[in-house]
Amino acid sequence: MAEQNTHLGDSKAIVTNQPGIHEKLAEIVHKHLSHPSKKPFQKHTLDAFELAHQKVLAHDGDIILDSCCGVGQSTRLLAKDNPHALVIGVDKSAHRIQRNDDELKESTDTQHVDNYLLIRADLNDFYRLVKKASWRVSKHYILYPNPWPKAKHLQRRWHGSAVFPEIISIGKEIILRSNWRLYLEEFLFSAEIVKKTGLISLVNDEKPLTPFEAKYKASGQDCWQLIIGDIN
Repeated sequence: MAEQNTHLGDSKAIVTNQPGIHEKLAEIVHKHLSHPSKKPFQKHTLDAFELAHQKVLAHDGDIILDSCCGVGQSTRLLAKDNPHALVIGVDKSAHRIQRNDDELKESTDTQHVDNYLLIRADLNDFYRLVKKASWRVSKHYILYPNPWPKAKHLQRRWHGSAVFPEIISIGKEIILRSNWRLYLEEFLFSAEIVKKTGLISLVNDEKPLTPFEAKYKASGQDCWQLIIGDIN
């Protein structure tokens, strides 16, 4: 996730040298489907996963995964809106995860919400661990990931990454948001390769789920949502 800009209304539109879906996307997705990642797991991610896994085993209810959660605003709000679920927010940045918890609870009116967990982990490892442990995730949120808009950086986007096979298999529903519609179109294109269907629509939520969503809307940009799974 890109570093947060605290000034609303000054977000620049995404500029890309791609006229449409990347011409090599299908080839890359098929390669990753045929050759699963065997990268060694990092210790800090193994430790974080074990903490989360014990919470999952002890929880009798829905599991919601909030990937690239940043400062955890979305994790707190999702937990507030889903009081019987365990919401697990994951971000690679310790700095973002450890931001002033009391301040964020007050700003999101989640002072009394405790059904969530924020952890620092490398999602490239974490996704594989979740898949291996067969977590029963009801909803999997990926909100405003770094778009990596240059064509040469396709494999840094989640749908072009080596862990896309794990990502697409986690969650009865996958909810992805971006201010770059092409990112969602590419993700859906990749999902259709593994026989998944989805729908792209505008985000019309009155209250932004993340600081980025608030910033993009304040800048006059459209925010888009892709839901893969139960779209009725």
